[in-house]
Amino acid sequence: MFAKILIANRGEIACRVIRTARRMGVRTVAVYSDADAGALHVEMADEAVHIGPSPVGESYLRGDKIVAAALATGAEAIHPGYGFLSENPDFVDQVTAAGLVFIGPSAASIRAMGLKDAAKRLMEKAGVPVVPGYHGEAQEIVLLASKAREIGYPVLIKARAGGGGKGMRRVEHPDDFSEALSGARREAKAAFGDDRVLVEKYVEKPRHIEVQVFGDSFGNVVHLYERDCSAQRRHQKVIEEAPAPGMTPALRKAMTEAAVKAAKAIDYSGAGTIEFIVDASQGLKADRFWFMEMNTRLQVEHPVTEMVTGTDLVEWQLRVASGEKLPKTQSEIALSGHAFEARIYAEDAARGFLPATGTLHHLKFPDTAPEGASMRIETGVRTGDAISPFYDPMIAKLVVHGKNRQATLEALGISLSQTEIAGSTVNTAFLAALAADADFSAGDVDTGLIGRHQQALTAVPPPSSEIVAAAALAASGAGAQAPTRDPWSSLAGYAHFHAMARRTRLRYGEDDILALVSMQPDGRCQVALDAPYDSALDLRAAPRLARWPGHVTVFSGAVGYSFAVPDPLARADEIAAGADSLRAPMPGLVKLVRAAKGETVIKGQPLLILEAMKMEHTISATHDGTIAEIATEGAQVTDGTVLVRFAEEAHG
Repeated sequence: MFAKILIANRGEIACRVIRTARRMGVRTVAVYSDADAGALHVEMADEAVHIGPSPVGESYLRGDKIVAAALATGAEAIHPGYGFLSENPDFVDQVTAAGLVFIGPSAASIRAMGLKDAAKRLMEKAGVPVVPGYHGEAQEIVLLASKAREIGYPVLIKARAGGGGKGMRRVEHPDDFSEALSGARREAKAAFGDDRVLVEKYVEKPRHIEVQVFGDSFGNVVHLYERDCSAQRRHQKVIEEAPAPGMTPALRKAMTEAAVKAAKAIDYSGAGTIEFIVDASQGLKADRFWFMEMNTRLQVEHPVTEMVTGTDLVEWQLRVASGEKLPKTQSEIALSGHAFEARIYAEDAARGFLPATGTLHHLKFPDTAPEGASMRIETGVRTGDAISPFYDPMIAKLVVHGKNRQATLEALGISLSQTEIAGSTVNTAFLAALAADADFSAGDVDTGLIGRHQQALTAVPPPSSEIVAAAALAASGAGAQAPTRDPWSSLAGYAHFHAMARRTRLRYGEDDILALVSMQPDGRCQVALDAPYDSALDLRAAPRLARWPGHVTVFSGAVGYSFAVPDPLARADEIAAGADSLRAPMPGLVKLVRAAKGETVIKGQPLLILEAMKMEHTISATHDGTIAEIATEGAQVTDGTVLVRFAEEAHG
């Protein structure tokens, strides 16, 4: 076994590899860019090496820098994770030329599966079923259009290089073929530097089912059953599961045998995934699946396979790369229960799943799994980390395992509803809606499901009056929203003869909201709101919420409603400019008085310190003048209370 490995990646997959390596007694070296200097994977690794600026082309895609870092730190092998250089055969050659071990397949195996057209020709030779289509080298438009007519419309034009839905066009009619081909070529050229395409029959109700395979250097290849990755948006996976719903024994046998055959055809060693497209229009049948492509690396969704087979695929990778045989034979690998993985992203589902950025001011995952289930969180971020525009906006993968599909799906929904993230727009509400979707719940899923139901899945109901009231209560500083109450917050509800009211302003989207918050003597919090919300609400139970700079987020199920809270101190000058008094911009305690009645002060001079919302705020003179009255130290004041009054003759 290796003594030390370098991980040529970042984020959650780097953290994932480090955890297994640590358990096995293998030391780890992390690499990082400028943007990742304080990242979790850097903190977790035994050593870390800076490899360049934030853009991936200057850091994580610089194979020379990564190899140099491995040699400088004494690492014996490099784990590529997924993405970046994980399927780059030239990088594998760099690694092996330096006398290091690449924890993955050979460069030859990667090259064999790197281009879709060549891979499909290879699979046809190996007896693996492929989608009816044209996978040849000729690229003349007349030939491609002719092949499309032979195949029969609708057809799918696909870039032969790359993936992720780039360079892909569905064509319904011959008249649209030329324009679709031009668009696919342009996109493929921009994304992969290769504008060559293949043309295939479009499967009307496609399921994306893939098989996890694993090989060693002794010629052994096993499968670890299938995963269903049909729940996709923009050709990107959203929720994956294992095993595939509705899978029949006949189809499983045919598909897993084909996957093993495909891996053996290229002398495969390490973790890999054979992806198939399945026609589910008449149910799952053993003669209605076709090879799509092979991913010659560990998949993002590998945890669901680990959960249902009781394996650690990263451990297998390390063992096989170090020269050991596969840890288990095929007969020793069994399925147990069901697992789901939900990819939690910083993205705006309602705006076409646009990636989002921001700082994760609040990040809280469920403490325990729902009853009868187990759960794991795969993440590379912590509270306070920023979602960078330079990299994939994944925050975490929430993985649950249970005894059967329905129980596990319910556990997934519960876990998503208990996840709290504030500081960036996230997709937890969308994921929860998808988990609760009637078709998805029934296992009637195909790659078009999200597109057909997108409006319903991405719609977020407006905040209820209770949610708005909770946000107003938190923004006002009233009540015990902090984990520990100090003596001053215990006075929050005290006032002589009547309840003390606090005016609070909020902004939700384009809506400005004014609330009046009062603490009742019996401990109730009463919030009065303007229309269209309820006029008065009593709040007794503490809501789930997070305060972060300038905002309050209230959590309701899997939805996080974020309200902007205008800075009352920013309004202080506005309130006081040209006036003969300074008023409290928020409720609080006069902690310290620095001036006295009759004293002449100058503009900008600190006059007193107001303690509010667990922070001290300095109130300064807004103009030169003489103080006629000033609040007393220790006074509890409300929003708008006069703190300082200037003598009229002194104001100019």
